[in-house]
Amino acid sequence: EVQLQASGGGLVQAGGSLRLSCAASGFTFDDYAIGWFRQAPGKEREGISCISSRDDNTHYADSVKGRFTISSDNAENTVYLQMNSLKPEDTAVYYCVATEQICWPAYGLGYGGYKDDYWGQGTQVTVSS
Repeated sequence: EVQLQASGGGLVQAGGSLRLSCAASGFTFDDYAIGWFRQAPGKEREGISCISSRDDNTHYADSVKGRFTISSDNAENTVYLQMNSLKPEDTAVYYCVATEQICWPAYGLGYGGYKDDYWGQGTQVTVSS
């Protein structure tokens, strides 16, 4: 059974940092790309980042580029999202998602991934002003 366990969310002041973790199990880690989506109340889902061990590429939405860094520990089957310089508009539920082989071709608001993607439970990130 595919499982994606996200953790690390919380409440932080604007300008602060958080690191999200996504522990994956139930599939061959190298066969999938792992990424993060987020959704704020009343807003569309937003694809924000992805990392693929197959092609060693990382991808970011423009809204987080330069502030967020995605990385993976293949030995631990875990993907991390380091979030720096957080803004109130980063407040959302963050979801860890696995997709087959390589990362999605697009990122940003309204991009929801593929129908066969595996989604973990979300973790709440709240950034106060």
